[in-house]
Amino acid sequence: MVASIVIGLIILVVALIIYREYRNEKRYQEERTRAKEEQKKRKLRPKVTTRPAHTKEEKPSDTAPRHSKLTQELPATQKLRKESTQVTSPRHYDIKEETKKPEKPRQTPPIEKKEPLPVQAKELKPSVTPETQTELPKGDYPDFNYERLIEMGLSQEEALDFIHELIPQIKDQIPLIDEALKIPDFHKMERLTHSIKGSSTTIGTGGISDLLVEYNTYLKTGKELPVAEAYQALLKKYFEKLKKQFPQG
Repeated sequence: MVASIVIGLIILVVALIIYREYRNEKRYQEERTRAKEEQKKRKLRPKVTTRPAHTKEEKPSDTAPRHSKLTQELPATQKLRKESTQVTSPRHYDIKEETKKPEKPRQTPPIEKKEPLPVQAKELKPSVTPETQTELPKGDYPDFNYERLIEMGLSQEEALDFIHELIPQIKDQIPLIDEALKIPDFHKMERLTHSIKGSSTTIGTGGISDLLVEYNTYLKTGKELPVAEAYQALLKKYFEKLKKQFPQG
């Protein structure tokens, strides 16, 4: 009777794990399809190009005919100038002209030339542009805790069996993530971390579980190689802590 109850509980836990993994995978696929649709909408938006304003046709200038008119009128103006320059006969006056004394020219003081002051060259300081520094993960996570399985009704031995199955899964994925990191292929790294993230979060919290949640979340949008390398180093570090915390007999 007790064995059948234990088997039933194990089947129930496995079913819950499969259902949760299926729900996470479905949510993940929906997020990816939404992102692809948004990228298609952005590509389909027509680009607005500004056309140059139409320039009005310039009317031919009337300078040529004006010059021709002036050249035609030159002889007439020359006649008028000749008539005005003719000297009329001088008239004799009985009144004696008064002699005027010539005025002395005013002496203006010499202007002193001022030499221009030397312009002091300003020291040009080079503009310093602060470099953008990426925030690396701190890696301060608590110890891994599997009380979630105990609350679901499993015994301590059964919970440890699940943890001992999780350790080889993470061990197999770490070298694959290292290869994708050398390329680097962030999409492949995101898929690899997603599989072990679901298993670890189903079993417990803290430690490598919290690390994988942050690692996978960053890989969905982040593309900075130093940050990914820092997360990968923390993954190896907390994997070793998990093995020491739950050694296999």
